[in-house]
Amino acid sequence: MIATSTEDFRRAARRRLPRFLFDYIDGGAGDERTLRDNVGDLAGLALRQRVLKDVGGVDLTTALFGQALAAPIILGPVGLSGMYARRGEVQAARAAAERGLPFCLSTVSVCALDEVAAACPAPIWFQLYVIRDRGFMRDLIARAKAEGASALVFTVDMPVPGARRRDAHSGLSGPLAAFRRYAQICGKPDWAWDVGVRGRPHVLGNVAPVLGQASGLEDFMGWLGANFDPSIQWRDLEWIREAWDGPLIIKGVLDPDDARDAARLGADGLVVSNHGGRQLDGALSTARALPRIAQAVGDDLTVLADSGIRSGMDVVRMLALGAKGVLLGRAWVYALAAAGGPGVGRLLDMLTAEMRTTLALAGVRAARDVDGGVLDGR
Repeated sequence: MIATSTEDFRRAARRRLPRFLFDYIDGGAGDERTLRDNVGDLAGLALRQRVLKDVGGVDLTTALFGQALAAPIILGPVGLSGMYARRGEVQAARAAAERGLPFCLSTVSVCALDEVAAACPAPIWFQLYVIRDRGFMRDLIARAKAEGASALVFTVDMPVPGARRRDAHSGLSGPLAAFRRYAQICGKPDWAWDVGVRGRPHVLGNVAPVLGQASGLEDFMGWLGANFDPSIQWRDLEWIREAWDGPLIIKGVLDPDDARDAARLGADGLVVSNHGGRQLDGALSTARALPRIAQAVGDDLTVLADSGIRSGMDVVRMLALGAKGVLLGRAWVYALAAAGGPGVGRLLDMLTAEMRTTLALAGVRAARDVDGGVLDGR
């Protein structure tokens, strides 16, 4: 396939995937206003074009939490991504590592921590949800340490799942869901063979000790509803900080006061994020929330951002708004669904090439030198 943009990968993913899987990754909460704002507000930021600035040899390298990166890009945690290609998390982690970029594994991945860590030639990051069973959380943290995870990303914006209407229409949930999914799978023979047959087992690898090896999507959805903990408070961060002695990153912050609390309680970084528009519809886009948070915490925390990033230009825009790096979500899963690990690699190559072009035309020689002056506020 010829892909020159994230949208090309998205269209290819839509053709290949059963509808319930495509809508799960493509959709958002409610009327999906925040999902659209994430993309539109970011893409709407004008860039200053500069000339005669000696931009030979643009440098994208950076360092985050003591780890050298080829570019300020991380493959962010996406649940069920192992259903988008055969053993999808393994393929994506390898593609990122081959390019000197981190991969962050979701708690609710198909491939378990040990499988991904064993297959990836570089340390991975691990994302942890707030779960009622604190013993299970402690066990996951211990497993992440044992497998050499280099950072823990603690997601705090999901005390309850958002209202994702597409899931009921697509067959992920709702009446006759299993029958509808089966009918969709029958209409996608390439996916059915590559993932449905050759990609087994279809379990949540990190949650299998609780759900069991014979669990299915209904078990997954039920487990989510029953085990996310709405009673979580900032003080709960204290025992997580004690259990994890590596870099701790708080994901899902949109308010400057919450960012300051994260700094006071010992976090090393945070991700400005609205969960890709999948939680509170009507919440601020990341592009609008990011500058105030970056200003509020200054150098006390390493500020990252996600949600709405579809191009290398978008990465530069996020850096200009105050982020030190970005987490990709939907973009890499579209590429994974379209063409497996090689697709993820092509996407990353495309984004980094776009970053180099954008920085050169903006008169900036290094990604780490990007600041608000890159944006044209006229």
